[in-house]
Amino acid sequence: MALTELQVRQARPREKDYKLSDEKGMFLLITKKGARYWRFKYRHPHTKRERLLALGVYPETSLKKARRLRDDARQLLLDGIDPSEHRKARQVENHDAATNTFEALAHEWFTTRMGDKSESHRKRTLRLLERDLFPYLGRRPIADITPPELLTILKRIEDRGAVETAKRAKQTASMVFRFAIAGGRATNDPAAVVGDQLKPTRPQHFPTITNPIEVGKLLTAIDGYQGTPTVRAALKLSPLLFCRPGELRALEWAEINWEDERIELPAAKMKTRHPHIIPLARQAVAILRELEPLTGRFRYVFPSPKGASRCMSENAVRTALRNMGFGNDSITPHGFRAMARTLLDEILNERVEHIEHQLAHSVRDANGMAYNRTKHLPQRAAMMQKWADYLEELREQSRHENVLSAQFGTNKKDNDAS
Repeated sequence: MALTELQVRQARPREKDYKLSDEKGMFLLITKKGARYWRFKYRHPHTKRERLLALGVYPETSLKKARRLRDDARQLLLDGIDPSEHRKARQVENHDAATNTFEALAHEWFTTRMGDKSESHRKRTLRLLERDLFPYLGRRPIADITPPELLTILKRIEDRGAVETAKRAKQTASMVFRFAIAGGRATNDPAAVVGDQLKPTRPQHFPTITNPIEVGKLLTAIDGYQGTPTVRAALKLSPLLFCRPGELRALEWAEINWEDERIELPAAKMKTRHPHIIPLARQAVAILRELEPLTGRFRYVFPSPKGASRCMSENAVRTALRNMGFGNDSITPHGFRAMARTLLDEILNERVEHIEHQLAHSVRDANGMAYNRTKHLPQRAAMMQKWADYLEELREQSRHENVLSAQFGTNKKDNDAS
């Protein structure tokens, strides 16, 4: 006899577990603790062995819903399918679907492949995924994503004027797809065929100042900057060290070798993934010594004002330059590298390989071997001191409004001629 909703609702626990039968193999199991479980008793379609299928818990699963689930199970039995085995297979499919989404695979790729990248590169990549790809692809099964679908998302990035970001998004997505292919969870890389549909990107040149007179004005402005001591120190060191902005702001006191007067950056922080040495001119040492009493007890040379466990914001130096009247169209923090590259070569006549190596570019010798971090180190140290002295002279000339001395940067050919 079929159960009624009232019978189910009024079922009370007894000293032992007991059942209330419905019909077509379904019953309600009431435990001595008061729990009420729907069960369906059936025989395996092939072995004919008796089995039980859980249909839910009352009252979350109502009598009406439990009967619907029972009828679904009976239909499977008519088709020769065991309901319990079918449910397990569906659970595996659902689990695979949840773990094979683009977002799930992207996080797995990020954890596996990005661990040895610099902190700034990891943050930039994760931010790109979270902002530009996850909102549209995150929940999609990675094997179902098509080239037109990906292209639509990349075009959306382009439409806001971020052409370079669209290119990086394509490259990042491609790495995720190839990671999934290698693991057997995808069969193709949609990003591999959409490149021709994107706008070409132009080589990026960071705005800088290379006119010696204007450089002197910039250095004088930096000397007069009224910001915090950490930002002032970072500003003063930017032209002296001309390392990448991320390497400067994340500089740690433990990376300063006072005895040898140099900074020793580990490979993990470097774009080239090789350790790097920055010789310190006496002017740079003086700036760091002046800052040491203020931040020397912290990990970072330039700690964040929001908490010393973090380094200075990537926009701190950029904002300071802008506040002094030097906008992004004039010079950026990265532009100090181009400034040094140009003036060291064209004015101070330093050897290009010394400059490139000090810029931590991938420099190779005649045999195709990359220079190690100590290659030409004495010459580079001399070059860094010469550069610091040159900047000091430009500053003084600007301060006294003198005409730049033509003799300081006399060309090698002129020297030979004399």
